[in-house]
Amino acid sequence: MVTIQCKNVTFQNIQAIIFDKDGTLEDSEEYLRSLGQKRSRLIDAQIPGIGEPLLMAFGINGDRLDPTGLLAVGSRYETEIAAAAYIAETGRGWLESRAIAHNAFMEADQVIGTTPSPLFVGSLEVLQDLSQAGLKLGILSAASTQRVKAFVECHKLQDYVQLQMGVDQGLSKPDPALFIQACQKLGVAPQNTLMVGDSIGDIEMARNAGAAGCIGISWRTATHLHSADVAIAQLNEIQI
Repeated sequence: MVTIQCKNVTFQNIQAIIFDKDGTLEDSEEYLRSLGQKRSRLIDAQIPGIGEPLLMAFGINGDRLDPTGLLAVGSRYETEIAAAAYIAETGRGWLESRAIAHNAFMEADQVIGTTPSPLFVGSLEVLQDLSQAGLKLGILSAASTQRVKAFVECHKLQDYVQLQMGVDQGLSKPDPALFIQACQKLGVAPQNTLMVGDSIGDIEMARNAGAAGCIGISWRTATHLHSADVAIAQLNEIQI
């Protein structure tokens, strides 16, 4: 068991820490914004006028990605369904709308690429220190499991991260069952596990699952993380 200190908040009897990926470990804002913009343009090319509403739905405003918006916190499946719903509002059938959205998302992947974004500065060292202290570490992301595994492999995190879990279909954040499943896979109890994430969904999921605590992180602004036990601006504020 390890005691974790964040600012003036202490978490005792900790066995594991589960991290979100996008916006927490991975500096993916530019990638997500480019991906959302490309998806919108591809759909707008087929249905003129729908591009701007889609950008708003994704949470993209110019060069800014809303940290509480769909693209930042939703799964790929949820984002694709939302895009299909906007397409269906133009009078197209649901199956056709789903197909248009799916094809645009696949094409955007090919154009923008799927290479993981960089780690936030200092993240690797924090993961190394936490792992050396005997903590079990995991990643639980709204991205697909495939993307989580690619991220871990790209940044050579296999020695530190025991759980690589994404959202494919079915459960999605903030369903507490996801956090409980992650803890089961790590072989720890939720009450001995911390959640570190950059969204309200991360915090709500972990709290309702009975987590030991919820650490909100925002490398830019943390105004949306008021419900966390503590909000930090960089990972090295997590002290053993």
